[in-house]
Amino acid sequence: MEGREQYNSEAPAPLAHPRPTAPFPIAPSPFAAPPGINALTMPPDASHLWPQIAWLLIGAIPIAAVAWTVTHEEVFRELHDYCLDRSQGCRRLASRKFFYLFTCEYCFSHYVAAGYLLLTRFRLLIDDWRGYLIAGFALVYVANAYMSLYARLRVDITSERAIAKANEKIADLNEANAKCVSRRSGLSDPSTTDDAKPPL
Repeated sequence: MEGREQYNSEAPAPLAHPRPTAPFPIAPSPFAAPPGINALTMPPDASHLWPQIAWLLIGAIPIAAVAWTVTHEEVFRELHDYCLDRSQGCRRLASRKFFYLFTCEYCFSHYVAAGYLLLTRFRLLIDDWRGYLIAGFALVYVANAYMSLYARLRVDITSERAIAKANEKIADLNEANAKCVSRRSGLSDPSTTDDAKPPL
């Protein structure tokens, strides 16, 4: 009995609130912000839906701008013409498809969106590789919607300018015709000629 009492007296008292232990070690997430970088500069996770939508709508703007500029604007006209010629004249199918990417804004926007995801680590709805896929296709869709709206707006502006120039030309022609008519009427009027006889 003395030995049992001595053993019980030496046993440690149980903890009131034991700490739960994980059955396996938890590794840090590879999608977490790197140390030394403010979390506010990183894209939101799946628990913040509205900030993700804001990132989606705003992030599609530079994608649309880059894709449209490279494939349509005059500053890249030489590149566009060269790629268009190579996409039709190359013998290999892979070469034709590669050069065709720089002539189609829809195709080129996929690569611009991939670069955007690589730079920003933006994910949509799911915080893993599936979020990258969803974000990539969503960015391409929204960017092409922006480009379609811009193309329609640009056509409307161009047509309005053409109509304004045509109206200016018509006004100039009408003014010139009016001057010609007035000159002819002045020459045909005998009272304005030098050969007109004085009244008796």
